[in-house]
Amino acid sequence: MTRSTGTLDRVVEDERVNAAVGWALVAFLGLVIVESVLDGDLLWAGFAGFVAAVALVPAASHRDWTVMLPWEVLLLAALPIVGRALARWGPSSRVAMYLSVAALALIIAVELHVFTTVEMTYWFAVLFVVVATIATAGAWSIVQWLSDEYLGTALLHSEHRLMWDFVAPTVVGGMAGVVFEWYFRRFAKVGPRLPGELGDEA
Repeated sequence: MTRSTGTLDRVVEDERVNAAVGWALVAFLGLVIVESVLDGDLLWAGFAGFVAAVALVPAASHRDWTVMLPWEVLLLAALPIVGRALARWGPSSRVAMYLSVAALALIIAVELHVFTTVEMTYWFAVLFVVVATIATAGAWSIVQWLSDEYLGTALLHSEHRLMWDFVAPTVVGGMAGVVFEWYFRRFAKVGPRLPGELGDEA
């Protein structure tokens, strides 16, 4: 059975619409950065800024505002970051952090898959997202430790919680890897969302 293509499908697969939604989500991350700075949460503002910068790499490298990631990827990245910025309950804040780390790894995987000649097998795609998530979580933990040491914050409370800061993102990263393989490699139509030769190659 073939999948029908309706008006909504054509709209969300249009390169300009995809780019416009993507830029709107990046602008939303910009608001999170401002809100985090105003709240004094400079570390989280920096993380949100880094995610926004990575999301803009395709447009910047091709010097074309329509060269953007699929908007679904950016939505998956933006939601937990916004949730973390608004969360006032400790566990909810940490869950949002784990999801944000996995979302960043997912952005990197999709950018490599769509905008480079890298071709990933099923198992390697999942493994890559998991490893990228673990690496990002490790880098984030180092940044938090440096902040505690030199800025007087209290982000790392115990070794027990630090270990969970690695275990939880690994599990979430595995789920993100499955999402990457199942949806962005097998289901989502990326080609029509990209201009010119990029769309033909995707």
